[in-house]
Parts: sequence; C-alpha cells; structure tokens
Amino acid sequence: MTSHGDRLKSALTASIEAKKSLLADESRIAAFDKAAEAVVAAYKQGNRLYIAGNGGSAADAQHLAAEFVCRLSADRPALPAEALSTDTSTLTAIGNDYGFDQIFSRQIEAKAKPGDVFLAISTSGNSPNILLALKKCREKGIGSILFTGRNGGAAKGLADHCVIAYGDSSNIIQEQHIVMAHTLCSCVEDALFRDA
Repeated sequence: MTSHGDRLKSALTASIEAKKSLLADESRIAAFDKAAEAVVAAYKQGNRLYIAGNGGSAADAQHLAAEFVCRLSADRPALPAEALSTDTSTLTAIGNDYGFDQIFSRQIEAKAKPGDVFLAISTSGNSPNILLALKKCREKGIGSILFTGRNGGAAKGLADHCVIAYGDSSNIIQEQHIVMAHTLCSCVEDALFRDA
C-alpha cells in the first residue's frame, strides 16, 4: 500500500515534470510572451482585464483578479481586473433566464469594450460558457487569451493567444495555470511600474 508521503512525492514529481515540459517548449513560452504583451498594452491604454473559468479555474480567475487589483509583489496603483465568476446574483439571473452557457458571454456583452482583454481559464478548452465568451469577444473586438491544457480544445481556435499547459489531469494543468497567472501579473507590474 502506498503511503501518504509516497503519494505526495508522486504528485510533486508529476507536477515538476509537467512544468519542465512547459519550460522546454519555446512555442508555448512565446505564446505566453504575446499574451502578456496584450495585457500590458491594454493597461497602458487605460483598459481592463476580465477573467473567467469554471470550478477550480473560477477560483483561479478570482485569485488572479485580486492580484491585479491589490498587488502581487510591488506597491503600485491598483489595476482594474474582474473575475466574471463571483457575482452570484448576476450568475444566477443569467443562468436562470438564458442558461448556464451564457453566464460569461452576457457579462462580456454588458461590461467589456474594445481595448479590454478577456482571459479564459479552462483545463479542457471545451467548456460551453468559455466558448461562447470567446465568440462574444470576437464579435465585440475584445482581445482574448486562453490558459488551457491537453490539446487546447475548441477554445484554442477562438482565442487570440493560447497558452497550453502540459499534463493529462486537471490538477497538474491548474498548477501550471497558477504559475502562468502569477507570472502574468508580475510581467504587468514590471512593465508598468518598474520605474515608479
């Protein structure tokens, strides 16, 4: 029988190997670079970042929005960022009246404008509400980024920038998404406030 400690070692090894694979994949690193530049450019022009995901990815969206609004590692002015998964009245109203698939696209329709950026977080890249949100971004001329896993799913072809994490399990993919999210915030802080 495997001990709890052995299970932890196995999980750590799998996480490290996936991150090493991402580290060695120059095309995925380049995709992240372009995605970060898109967010930097949006903020430099006075625009906003919207973030969405389901389940654990919804928590990641909320986590990242908090880093932008508060701070990651440097004292600096607050940056406008919003997780579209946190307003229960809006979510339940849209879900009830239009269906769960539209909980993010309807908010993008109401809030986002050209120049803003939408970051979708989906381990599969196939969540219907993420797909509709990315389609709404295309309709409205809003920049979009996808943090995903596996083969990128249907969302890969809808996002302006797609960064795919390695691994077959959602937890391994989500662990890389957190590293990407923190790094994204760090890149923005450095680009906007390095001389502040």
